[in-house]
Amino acid sequence: MNKTIQYSDEPIGDIELITDFLPSPDELALKNQNTKVTISLSSESVAYFKDTAKKHHMQYQKMIRQLLDEYVQHQKSAGK
Repeated sequence: MNKTIQYSDEPIGDIELITDFLPSPDELALKNQNTKVTISLSSESVAYFKDTAKKHHMQYQKMIRQLLDEYVQHQKSAGK
């Protein structure tokens, strides 16, 4: 596929500027500040999260963190 591209000075048509819709780098940064902790979990639970995370191509620690965050939000909204 070594075709030579031939350019011309022909007009390319009407040009329309589009407003930037991509998020800023600040918006892409993690919104929650994380705190590292050491925790002992059952081997069965860790094996489950590792297996499930592998199937979904993600980190098992992230799954556990999301689960805990959702639990906290649910408890807060329930007023507990």
